[in-house]
Amino acid sequence: MRAVVTEDYGKVPSVATVPTPTAGPGEVRVRIRSSSLNGFDLAVAGGFIKDFMEHRFPVILGRDFAGAVDEVGAGVTSFALGDNVFGVVLTQPLHAGGFAEYVTLPADHSIAAMPVGLDPATAGALGLAGAAAVGSLGAVAPLAGATVLVSGATGGVGAFAVQVAARAAATVIATAGSERGRDHVRALGAAHAVDYTADLAAQVRSIAPAGVDAVLHLAGDAAALADLLVPGGRFASLLSVGADQLGNRDITVTSVIAMPHRELLEDLADQVVAGRLSVPVQATYALDDVPKAFVDFAAGTLGKLAVAIA
Repeated sequence: MRAVVTEDYGKVPSVATVPTPTAGPGEVRVRIRSSSLNGFDLAVAGGFIKDFMEHRFPVILGRDFAGAVDEVGAGVTSFALGDNVFGVVLTQPLHAGGFAEYVTLPADHSIAAMPVGLDPATAGALGLAGAAAVGSLGAVAPLAGATVLVSGATGGVGAFAVQVAARAAATVIATAGSERGRDHVRALGAAHAVDYTADLAAQVRSIAPAGVDAVLHLAGDAAALADLLVPGGRFASLLSVGADQLGNRDITVTSVIAMPHRELLEDLADQVVAGRLSVPVQATYALDDVPKAFVDFAAGTLGKLAVAIA
């Protein structure tokens, strides 16, 4: 099968032909139709995960996937041939991935049925970023009326986080580096959009003079963002920032790891079908063009970069 791989730590992603996997006992194989890029993919391709996760090269990149079950291993009862599914590849060591024509994974893994009304292109851009947004907001637990600063709001995780926080009746302040980006986050539900290329602190203080109640750290200077919190405020980071890195501030700090378990994936899918959650996609790339998508992702996005595989 064809797949986008990295052959070694820090090796530039390329399209290669690799063995097609087969489903073993307790596993399903999915014929993938769509996927999307996430920050984790850039971290793997850049060799930044080498000390934290075992790699088995060539590593197929891509965590998200959506498609149909085309092979069922012995003992699997939760899925059948032809079932439309989506999810996130979290198997270790790092080897399988979503930027491929097929993926094999345990049937009890981070995989869920795709409900009627959710198309594969949308489902393939939903799982990891949606779970990361929900986990980040769960860590700060904003109450109605709370002020939440989302730093990194224009990316995929930020797009979901802004929507979920706004729906919880929080007042969302979202960062964006361009007028187009600020229009984008306002359309997603942000009450205020601030320019991170200018004096961010002054802009935030003009909106919340006493400070914000919570910060979602998806990008930016963690310490500078933490300084914008009220005493007792809550700080959630997707970038591995913990309390020990933010000194003696009177805040609660949580380093968040996305947990896209089946129930959460099902809930995200239901929200999309019900129209309560949108999945903004800036561009869609063919499998052959995914190496270019990595370059585009690093330059910044408005929402997700999707991959069409079949």
